Formats: sequence, structure tokens, C-alpha cells
Amino acid sequence: MDRTAKRDLTRQQQLARGPIDLPFLALTLLLLGIGLVMLLSASSYYASMYNASKHNPTFYFTRQAAFAVMGIVVMYFASKFDYQRLRGLSPFVLLAAVLLLCAVLIPHVGVTHNNATRWLKMGFVAGPEYQPSEVAKLGVVLFFAAKLCKRDQSGNYRIDRRRGKVWQKVQWFWQWSDLKDIWFLLIILVILAALLIREPHLSGTILIFAAAAAIMFAAGIKLFWFVLGGGLGAVGVWFLLVVIGYNGERIQTWRDPWWDAGNKSYQVVQSLYAVASGGLSGLGLGQSRQKYLFLPEPQNDFIFSIISEELGFIGSAVIIAIFALLIIRGYWLAIHARDRFGALVTVGIITLLAVQVFLNIAVVTNLIPCTGVSLPFFSYGGTALIIQMAEMGIILSVSRQIPAPAGEA
Repeated sequence: MDRTAKRDLTRQQQLARGPIDLPFLALTLLLLGIGLVMLLSASSYYASMYNASKHNPTFYFTRQAAFAVMGIVVMYFASKFDYQRLRGLSPFVLLAAVLLLCAVLIPHVGVTHNNATRWLKMGFVAGPEYQPSEVAKLGVVLFFAAKLCKRDQSGNYRIDRRRGKVWQKVQWFWQWSDLKDIWFLLIILVILAALLIREPHLSGTILIFAAAAAIMFAAGIKLFWFVLGGGLGAVGVWFLLVVIGYNGERIQTWRDPWWDAGNKSYQVVQSLYAVASGGLSGLGLGQSRQKYLFLPEPQNDFIFSIISEELGFIGSAVIIAIFALLIIRGYWLAIHARDRFGALVTVGIITLLAVQVFLNIAVVTNLIPCTGVSLPFFSYGGTALIIQMAEMGIILSVSRQIPAPAGEA
């Protein structure tokens, strides 16, 4: 290794050891701590009645706390890891995600819950389950950021003047429209969407498309692609809901939650009861009534209903405000990132978080039709929590390399 390369390597190591962004770290740990407290409150009675938990009221809490500790360790090492190396690793992460999504669809391999096959077991016979879609989200963010951070935005188009005028126009459009930069990425999105819809996992598809769109927008892709994508997405949703009748009962529940309150729309109705009974200040921590087997599995996707019931509008608004501060701080770090790759990765991860929080709260309040989406840092799920903490660690790694203001260098 020559002296110049050695100096560059030393500089990269020094940048990776810079100070992390303390506000972002504090907000992340605050949400994690509140999430554990609320999970204990929401799941205690259900766990005490659940045979698999051996009637242990702290079953979900202790498992989630263990995963939280593991997540903090993963976040720490991710924050120390030079995020620039993720460029080379991004194709392998995405390939692993595609293979895992294919494995889910293999009979007797994928695990089915509530008519959806979205899970794989960590062991061949028994063990914890995880959703490969979580890996796919991170894979899309890393791969798209790695590809789009290198795109040429100079506007200098390479036109072969020796060709005919028709071919020259095709070359010009190929470059002007940014199709040369995104054609392969669009194919990847189609493949992932086909695999996720096959599970079916509509919310996972929405999250991946949202993250990909945010990265492409931040990379400067032409706006007409977003208009075209939005139009095609609307047509696709209409086709799924109206022509195929995908989840038609959920649409009817969204339009009229009380159409079958004792069966098909039972969970949404119980969620609305929980949110409404919380009032302004709530019933008090641990005082929820809906968690006594009225609201099915309150520790998962509908944990925000219990939060609203126990902490009321004020407590719910505070938690939403903390999420908002974390999201705003994340975008601030993206704006000030040292390079485009770090900025695009941060934009993708924060957009995933923002859209997932919005979808979860919108579902429990019946603002949108019910979809299976968890609340980050709150809903029970070990592998999802570890991946979320790893993503927060990547953002902290980006914050380490933000150039210091003049005068502080």
C-alpha cells in the first residue's frame, strides 16, 4: 500500500470515529424505552392467559427487552462501521432479500398466519419467526442509494451523431428522462412487488415503493416518473380492490366499521373503542380495559390503540411528536451528510420509518383500510426491532462523518 492510500485509509478511519448525533440517539432510545413500557402494559394480561407463554404476564416484555438490548448492541456497532462499505455490500443484501422472499412462497417452508404467508422460521423445525420483507426494505434502500449516488447530473448528453435522427432522439430521451439510471431499479421494484403481493403483503409493498420513491426524488430523478408511478399505483390498487376483490371485507370495514362488529370488523371496532375511551388524558398507565381480550393481540399492530386508551390524546400526541422530531432530525442529517450516498441512505431509512408510523396510526384510527403494519419501537417483534436499530445505527454512522462547522474543525 502506497503512502497516499494509507493516508486516505487513515482519514476514513478517523471520520468513522467522529462524534455521533446525540439528539438523534436520544430520541431513538427514548422511543425504545417508552415502547418497552407500553408493550409491558399492553401485553401483560394477554400473556398471562396465553398457554404458549406459560401464563407469564411478562413473557412478551422480557423477550422484547432482550431483543432491545441486542438491538442497542447492533446499533452501536453499526454506528462504528464506515457506511461507505455498504455500497459494495448492497447487492448481496438485496439478493439475499429476494431469495428469502422466494423461500416464503415455497410450500411447507413459509409460515402462514391469518391467511398471509409472510414469515420464515429461524430454525428448520421451530424457533422465532421473521419477515423477509424487513430485509428487503433495507436492501432496497442500500442498493438504490448505491446506484443513484453515482448518476451524472451535469446535463451533458452523449449523442452519437453518426446515427440517424430517430436513433439520436432515442438516445436523447434515454438520457434526458433518466431512464438510463432507473430502468434496472424499476425492474427490481416490479420483482419485489410481485413477490410481496403473492404473500400477500400490501403494506410491505407500499413501504418499499415509498422508500424507493424518496431516494429517487432526492437523487433528482425527473418528476414525471413520480406522476406516472402514482397513476399506475392508483390503477393497480383499484384493480386489486374492485376487479379482483382483494381484501374486500377490509374495504367494507373501513367504510362502515359497524357492518359486522361481532366478526369481520371486530378488531377495528375494538380499536376505535380503545382510542375513544382514552379521552384527553387517558385512563392511566396499565388501566386499559380493551387489553383484557377485547382487542385481539394488543401487543402487535394495534398497540397504539392501548397507548391512546391509557395515555389519552395528550400522551398519544407526545409520542407522535417524538416520532416527528426523530424524523425531522433524520432528514436534517441527510441534508448535512458528507456525501450523496450517506444522504440517500438516510432519506430512505427515515422515509421507511415515517411512512410506517403513519400507516400504523392511520389503521388503528380507521383512517385507511386495515393493513398488517407494525409500529416501530413499540410493536412486539424481535427481528424487526433489531433491523430498525441497525438502521438507526447506519444513520448515526452517517452523522459521524458530517463535516464540522468552520471554526470547529
